[in-house]
Amino acid sequence: MSAKTDTEVIIGGKVLTVSGNESAEYLQRVAAYINNKLNEYNKMDSFKRQSLDKQNMLIQLNMADDYFKAKNQIELLEQDLRAKENELYDLKHELIAAQIKLDNTNKALKEAQQELNESSKQIVRLETELKESKK
Repeated sequence: MSAKTDTEVIIGGKVLTVSGNESAEYLQRVAAYINNKLNEYNKMDSFKRQSLDKQNMLIQLNMADDYFKAKNQIELLEQDLRAKENELYDLKHELIAAQIKLDNTNKALKEAQQELNESSKQIVRLETELKESKK
């Protein structure tokens, strides 16, 4: 666990000191996210007409919505990653099986070539013997 960090951030125009186990840069990014949400909502007239409690509740609901959407996206990406890892695993096994089959085929081909060479030598010997026996 990293050391506790205290840093000053500006949220909603107010300077606050926040503490956390994260870096100061991270805490500033969190504050920037909150400020962006505040700015986004403060541009809406219907939002400005709400009570401060209702405004805070709407922003909290919106941030929770962002969180659950991001969490859902992560779950979908993790599922996709697992599917791709399984596919990669299957492809690796298919590749290994294909390599073994290729090795066996190459071995059989070499044996067949040796047999062909031996047969060719025997044919030449027999042809030579036949020619000599006709003389």
